[in-house]
Amino acid sequence: MKFTKMHGCGNDYIYINGFTEQFPQQEKSELVKAISDRHFGIGGDGVIFINPSTEADFEMEMYNADGSRAEMCGNGIRCVAKFVYDKGMTDKKHVSIISAGKVKHLDLILANGQVSSVRVNMGSPILEPELIPVVMEPSVHSVDAAPRVVNEPLVVNGREYRMTCVSMGNPHAVIFTENVENLNLKEIGPSFENHERFPRRINTEFVEVKDRTHVFMRVWERGTGETLACGTGACAAVVACILNGLTSDQVSVQLLGGELQIEWDREANLVYMTGPAATVFEGEMDFA
Repeated sequence: MKFTKMHGCGNDYIYINGFTEQFPQQEKSELVKAISDRHFGIGGDGVIFINPSTEADFEMEMYNADGSRAEMCGNGIRCVAKFVYDKGMTDKKHVSIISAGKVKHLDLILANGQVSSVRVNMGSPILEPELIPVVMEPSVHSVDAAPRVVNEPLVVNGREYRMTCVSMGNPHAVIFTENVENLNLKEIGPSFENHERFPRRINTEFVEVKDRTHVFMRVWERGTGETLACGTGACAAVVACILNGLTSDQVSVQLLGGELQIEWDREANLVYMTGPAATVFEGEMDFA
């Protein structure tokens, strides 16, 4: 099996060309777990298959490191765009990519004839609790207000946090707190991910607001654990910042692996993400 290791801000995945490398669908989950292992496999936050599509230029079929399917990955989709352009699978500088039935549109930014960064129209943030999904606490909402989980209490391991929930095609709970750099995510992350209020588990962003245009974020991703970056999480974090009146509409999000530029065009209700995409290495792996 031929593969390409790529990353966006340190959020690394193994990319497989589904045009040439094909596997039975029922075997993919075990394959993903094996090759995502950082000791016995190639190592990565998961695996992304790049497939043909009749609804967009390409399909992104994404899996977390534990073999579970995921709907969307902002860092991953930028790398898909770099993969298909750099390998001559398209000559377009504007491509469409479908993932879990949702089409995203991407503008490619080139340097020396290859993709260096990508601007992605991530679509509209989803704030309805049942669509995220998150179990809402009805007692804290006015009957006249649109149902949103904004600055709601959440008790985890006996401590109360305040969360704002957003879906960017996958579910996020954004927690605003201080001293994010020193949080023990290995200890608290699983308790957030598997909390009873999140029927399909949750990605959790721990965000420290530096000023109106800069935030620092760490993320615990469902099915993977802490990663160096999360593109959809950065988008959700900025939406949550704006909903809570903490930042402007354009924010630089500093992650452990790099920086993303996020903008929420509230008039059009669209979120844009701009960030790098990089190839690490290519190779072949034998499963015989």
